[in-house]
Amino acid sequence: MKYIFFGTPRFAEIVLKKLIDSGMLPVALVCNPDKPVGRKKVITPPPTKKLLTTNYSLPTVILQPEKLDDEFLTRLKKLKADFYVVAAYAKILPKKLLQIPHLGVIGVHPSLLPKYRGATPIQSAILSGGEKTGISLYLIDEGMDSGSILAQRELEIVDVDYRKLEEELAELAGAMLVETLPKFVKGEIKPMPQDDSRATYTRKFKTEDGFIDSEALRKAEAGDKKLAKEIYNKIRALNPEPGVYTIKNGKRIKLLKAKLAESGELILLEIQKEGGKPQTI
Repeated sequence: MKYIFFGTPRFAEIVLKKLIDSGMLPVALVCNPDKPVGRKKVITPPPTKKLLTTNYSLPTVILQPEKLDDEFLTRLKKLKADFYVVAAYAKILPKKLLQIPHLGVIGVHPSLLPKYRGATPIQSAILSGGEKTGISLYLIDEGMDSGSILAQRELEIVDVDYRKLEEELAELAGAMLVETLPKFVKGEIKPMPQDDSRATYTRKFKTEDGFIDSEALRKAEAGDKKLAKEIYNKIRALNPEPGVYTIKNGKRIKLLKAKLAESGELILLEIQKEGGKPQTI
């Protein structure tokens, strides 16, 4: 089983670790370039690269292209992988790349496709107030998360925030790949086309999406159950990025953690006032 893993952030790191720990070692990792992080702009490798260089001593080639140009595609061809696995790799894969591996390119998507196609399926699932989401393994085509499904598994959403749900979904995805890839290579899985008529799409969230009107917040804390649920879901979904905040007396206050009382009102648990540190309330 000779494959290349595409992925950059924490979600991809968890998936990759699961594969490696199960003995499924990629011949190469493709991730974003190192970038400056923090106030001191320290050049920092992405989580997947850090995982390989810090935790393992593996003969894995690490590729960090700025662009998926012809020079990069030539390097991929020389590695002669049977298939690629793509998990949270932000760049759009061109048709020429998808045609390289003879078994195809497997995408890992944290939703039950065709629901929540696009860039923010985890946040969108939490925001919707739904009770379940899941992982889809599918064959990537030129559409947006539209390829045929290889495997799906559900996961309940029970008062979890983005970070926790991301971790749970990544762990599930890794376990599913370990189980599915050997069957896929042997040709034992029949890909199932998605029902495009049921597709829904997500979008990237901006800073203004995290704004909570101070009067709406007051009503939610006073017992408006509908507003309380909406704000609670937003706090769970949009932290740490782009963040949730309100404005009080001209000052920004980040809303970091909250819960719903049994009677339905919103209870703030952790905030951060402008210029200050996070504080429990």
